[in-house]
Amino acid sequence: MTDVSNRNQLAYIAAQASDARVNVEFETEGMTLNLGPQHPATHGTLRVIVKLDGERVLRADPMMGYMHRGYEKLAEVRTYPQVTTLVNRIDWLGSFANEVPFILAAERLMEVEAPPRAQWIRTILFELSRIANVILFLGDMGVQLGAVTPVFFAFRDREFVLNQIEAVTGGRFHPNFDRIGGLKDDIPKGWTEETTGVLGRIRTFCDEMEDLVTGNEIFQARTRGIGVIPAEVGLAYGLSGANIRGSGVDWDLRRDGGVGLAHDQVDWKVWTHPDGDSFSRYWVRLQEVREACGIIEQLLGGIPSGPVMAKVPRIIKVPAGEAYVETENPLGVMGYYVVSKGDLVPFRVKIRSASFSNISITPWVLEGAYVPDVVSILASLYFILGDIDR
Repeated sequence: MTDVSNRNQLAYIAAQASDARVNVEFETEGMTLNLGPQHPATHGTLRVIVKLDGERVLRADPMMGYMHRGYEKLAEVRTYPQVTTLVNRIDWLGSFANEVPFILAAERLMEVEAPPRAQWIRTILFELSRIANVILFLGDMGVQLGAVTPVFFAFRDREFVLNQIEAVTGGRFHPNFDRIGGLKDDIPKGWTEETTGVLGRIRTFCDEMEDLVTGNEIFQARTRGIGVIPAEVGLAYGLSGANIRGSGVDWDLRRDGGVGLAHDQVDWKVWTHPDGDSFSRYWVRLQEVREACGIIEQLLGGIPSGPVMAKVPRIIKVPAGEAYVETENPLGVMGYYVVSKGDLVPFRVKIRSASFSNISITPWVLEGAYVPDVVSILASLYFILGDIDR
């Protein structure tokens, strides 16, 4: 019999004899667990150094920078139209949505406004990018917990969304379609009808996720009450998007501060969940996919006629000044601070990405969690490494 067993028995006998409660404390030796830098749960090359006491997380330190590409510096030696090829590659799962805030910032500096038709089509593509991005998260969330089937459904239906984006822009992942003053081209004939059909498939996908994942007892046991982030903590860390709405904060820039897009022309709802746990963040994103389908459907039925490009100089030379524009992107708030000296290229481009805030809260939210829950919590925060290491 081991010494530990002897001590436990003696403590039990003493407690029975004196009818008193005895606390037996043991010293344990901690260990360090390296998660990544190449791990499927980190959505890229991220390393998380996890200090453990048994199965409990004492501390988690995210180590970023493995994918740093210097995009902010590269933007200083490229013309404004060329910068869109860079911003496409930040959140590569929702690339068109990355173009929008940068273009809006440049339009503000030039005092140019895109025609109404361009704004509506821009909003449709913006929401299609959201769907393409978020349905992959919904499938991936299941994979991190051992359910493989949902991710195959996600990839299957995401193809239809990417096909519609490609039919307009010519690019699936990197459209490079948004322009200062409007869009590169108009939508092709018959595209609105095809897109309406695709939205039906996406709604069916959401129903399948409800059946396979949302109501699944194992999924709920692994996500409800896990990774709880109170609203005040999330706001202090700069969380946005579904992460902060999953903590009960009713805030969405598409409704509360949108510029240059047509979200205010249609009826839609901002979804929130009060619990702030991993399940809440998943649930909010699932509802947002349904809501995005409704937004697109309404926009498709009322696209105004007219040009898709305003009158702007062929050679873009942005007047001196500075502008900051942020939009409600799939991962959360994406902002661009653009400084111009009146040249063909920006003087400075500063990017405010949602994923950086999403990963910054990991030391707080992972402290005290169990090892099996680390991956599910990271998956629920949803970040893209290209959005962190710019």
